[in-house]
Amino acid sequence: MRGMPGTTGPGAGLAGSGVAADRRRGRGATANPDGRFEATRREAFDDGWTPDAPAPLRNQVSLERARTIITRNASPDISFDRSINPYRGCEHGCIYCFARPNHAYAGLSPGLDFETKLFAKPDAAALLEHELAAPGYRPRTIALGTATDPYQPIEREHRITRAVLAVLARLRHPVGIVTKSNLILRDRDLLGEMATHDLVKVAISVTTLDPVLARRMEPRAPHPAKRLEAIRTLSAAGVPVMAIVAPIIPSLNDHEIEAILEAVRAAGAREASYVLLRLPHELDDLVGDWLSEHYPGRRAHIFSLLSGARGGKAYDSAFGTRMIGRGPYADLIRSRFALAKRRLGFPEEPLRQRTDLFRPPPRAGEQLALF
Repeated sequence: MRGMPGTTGPGAGLAGSGVAADRRRGRGATANPDGRFEATRREAFDDGWTPDAPAPLRNQVSLERARTIITRNASPDISFDRSINPYRGCEHGCIYCFARPNHAYAGLSPGLDFETKLFAKPDAAALLEHELAAPGYRPRTIALGTATDPYQPIEREHRITRAVLAVLARLRHPVGIVTKSNLILRDRDLLGEMATHDLVKVAISVTTLDPVLARRMEPRAPHPAKRLEAIRTLSAAGVPVMAIVAPIIPSLNDHEIEAILEAVRAAGAREASYVLLRLPHELDDLVGDWLSEHYPGRRAHIFSLLSGARGGKAYDSAFGTRMIGRGPYADLIRSRFALAKRRLGFPEEPLRQRTDLFRPPPRAGEQLALF
């Protein structure tokens, strides 16, 4: 067991699912536990019969032929009701990613499988155009990359995000993008065009300014300085940018709140928001295991503060508080964030995207307009 001996409860650690450090160098998770839907459980052990050391983990990208691409939600505490994720799994390997447990639906581990066994949806742009042509479709902002990063490294080869963005730009459909990658600058031609019509807002995630912490938490995500440069470049091009400080982890990066807000504001961010660390399903033990390896002396304190902000549990999924928590610690974070935003002159009202410019694509058999 990688966790503290005899520890039970939140973040207790993962028994038998650890992976040797030399195999997972440059990865976020320290283990590869079975998903919660699997009928069997595997436990790795050295039987002495392996002649050579196992090879380092490599990425595997599978093509997923999705039937639809727009995902709908009715959650009352998020600002969008539809989203697109061009990829499943994420090579960035952020240990805290709340999307990790979704890999269990594919029969894979939310641990190392999530960041090495990836799925790309090559038909995304064609599916999107088809769905936007549906009779009765009413445009509202589509959130791009709400689960996994649309600009993760494999986007350089597959270019699915750019194809989706090109459809939205051509049809003048509003979009909001969430990423922590400066690869988004590749598409500033499309983003700049959409910004002239108030059709786009980009959210850049800046979790820490500390490159050592960033490399441990987000091993294949761009350096914090590159994210600040992305904010600066997009802002200079007229693209509205929001900074997301997410997640805030007690006793790990919470002391950086004011410094991060100062940095992103100086770079040109117009808005800022935050999320307190969320630990749904397998993420509880995955983060506990990671803390045991990298910050063993802080683990108990971190989980104690999280528990105090989650009603005595590692995670509380209740709408309204799941993102920010409740109780004294959560109230302190909320107050600090609000005071820093006010001092730095962040606007109170969020920017909205226009929906009245949408030009639906022609449906099959429909004659094109002459003018």
